Amino acid sequence: MSKNSLGLPIGTTLDRFIKKKQDEFPYATGELSQLLRDIALAGKIINREVNKSGLLDIAGAYGSKNVQGEDQQKLDVIANIRFTRALRNGGQVCAIVSEEDEEIIHLNPNCRYVVAMDPLDGSSNIDVNVSIGTIFSIYRRISPVGGPVQEEDVLQKGQEQIAAGYILYGSSTMLVYTTGHGVHGFTLEPSLGEFVLSHAILKCPEDGKIYSINEGSWKYFDKGTQSYIEDCKERDLTARYIGSLVADFHRNMLKGGIYIYPKTENTPNGKLRLLYECNALAFIAEQAGGQATDGHQRILDINPTSFHQRSPFYIGSTKMVAHAMSFLK
Repeated sequence: MSKNSLGLPIGTTLDRFIKKKQDEFPYATGELSQLLRDIALAGKIINREVNKSGLLDIAGAYGSKNVQGEDQQKLDVIANIRFTRALRNGGQVCAIVSEEDEEIIHLNPNCRYVVAMDPLDGSSNIDVNVSIGTIFSIYRRISPVGGPVQEEDVLQKGQEQIAAGYILYGSSTMLVYTTGHGVHGFTLEPSLGEFVLSHAILKCPEDGKIYSINEGSWKYFDKGTQSYIEDCKERDLTARYIGSLVADFHRNMLKGGIYIYPKTENTPNGKLRLLYECNALAFIAEQAGGQATDGHQRILDINPTSFHQRSPFYIGSTKMVAHAMSFLK
């Protein structure tokens, strides 16, 4: 039987893979493994809902705004409910911070894990059948187990993450995650309903030819970012922008590239959320050999001060990120 670079058979299921890798955590007693399975289960449910969106009335605007002041889509609300329910029923999470909720969602105080998540990133693209995704971060709580969750349990630096990942709902559905021991990708086999290992030890190319940014906001960018984009054009790099963070990041990680969401005149602190978007993807990028920064410092070194804190974001191939930073100094 063919083997991948981990020595595991091609097509190893996520469940079996998690069991094989559990010994990487000397302090773990199975809770983290179960938590990852709970996230995978919720991902399968959202995959089902996404695939039905053209047949049922679950696409389009929900009619309200989230805590960010952004119009909620029906699938945003559905995904938030599904993931929250899966994590509550799984029994391994003490608290959730979600893009769709202003305050902490308190679950089981006897558990040791905190999850920060964007249940459905890029959901406005669902109406036109464009790739969307889920992003998640996992932390170990700081306060004693059994007591109420404290702000300090949630407001941890990205470097304290013990796991992070995303689920991409596209031409195929993929779950990509890291526990600090490399990045691995699993593709959903729809006839079996199982995620199977398809991308072992993902590595981001050191350099690339793709830059991803919403150039429609060009006139609002800072001068350094404008100069870098001009440089990309002069060097005949390729512009690719889907508008779904997970999809843009995934493509650039596989092919080599840089994703940029800079600060603007309208969003001087950036737009992407630090806790459940930037930190998760930064952890994955670094584990894959890439880099992530806010333009001045490493994303994983930023000390968060609020649940929905925003940050400028430059992420991707190390040489491209470093080159971009040279224009921001």
